[in-house]
Amino acid sequence: MKLLRVGPVGAERPAVLAEDGSLLDLSGLTRDIDGDFLATGLDRARAAYAAGELPPIQNTKRVGSPVARPGKVVCVGLNYRDHAEETGAEIPAEPILFMKASNTVVGPDDDVLIPPGSEKTDYEVELAIVLGGRARYLDSPAEARALIAGYAISNDVSEREYQLERGGTWDKGKSCETFNPLGPHLVTAEEIADPQDLGLRLWVNGDLRQDGNTKNMIFTVDHLIWYISQFMVLDPGDVINTGTPAGVAMGSPGISFLRQGDIVELEIDGLGRQRQRLA
Repeated sequence: MKLLRVGPVGAERPAVLAEDGSLLDLSGLTRDIDGDFLATGLDRARAAYAAGELPPIQNTKRVGSPVARPGKVVCVGLNYRDHAEETGAEIPAEPILFMKASNTVVGPDDDVLIPPGSEKTDYEVELAIVLGGRARYLDSPAEARALIAGYAISNDVSEREYQLERGGTWDKGKSCETFNPLGPHLVTAEEIADPQDLGLRLWVNGDLRQDGNTKNMIFTVDHLIWYISQFMVLDPGDVINTGTPAGVAMGSPGISFLRQGDIVELEIDGLGRQRQRLA
């Protein structure tokens, strides 16, 4: 299934994107696409969809994040070899983890706001994992796949001066408001045969900046869930941003950082497409 949330900010309704492109209302089964629903309600939704029991939704002017505000957003830095190389960083021996504030998550086509005075706002197309089960001290990566509710596109927007030049951790440059567009869909796990073979692409004003594939991750999806579970409990509805391929402005001489009015577009095979205006 392709799950999404539509409607004004703060009043989104849960929906399913049908194969014919129409939207079907899930609000009779769940108040939202949140951790509780992802842990216990996916089978009910599949059954109702298969039986033709979901009514249509008429008003679709805005698509919100496909997941209601997650408990946490865990991010992985330098998880593509080519991205680590372009930034001059060593290939990490273990995953580099940092956090984004959960209120950075916005809809896939919402405006991204450049912080006041920022000169180094950057883009990062990433595969996002959304948890459907609880991950706590997993014994091995083999246990991880069963805990995935689905996948989505994430733009891990970053302010590089705040991240790297202002002291402290990376979180400073990652948690500005609107810095995590997510969606348009949450594609449930069974729809993606191999999360380690998905093309990722990002354009700025029509210029292709990033063109990678998840097969080039240093640490795989399963490994990341297992690894993160050794340091914190992952709950249903939590989001993991799994890293970005080469082509970010920070690692590309002659490529400018984002400016007001720029248009950023992102896509990942099988997961849809995003489009944001910088404001």
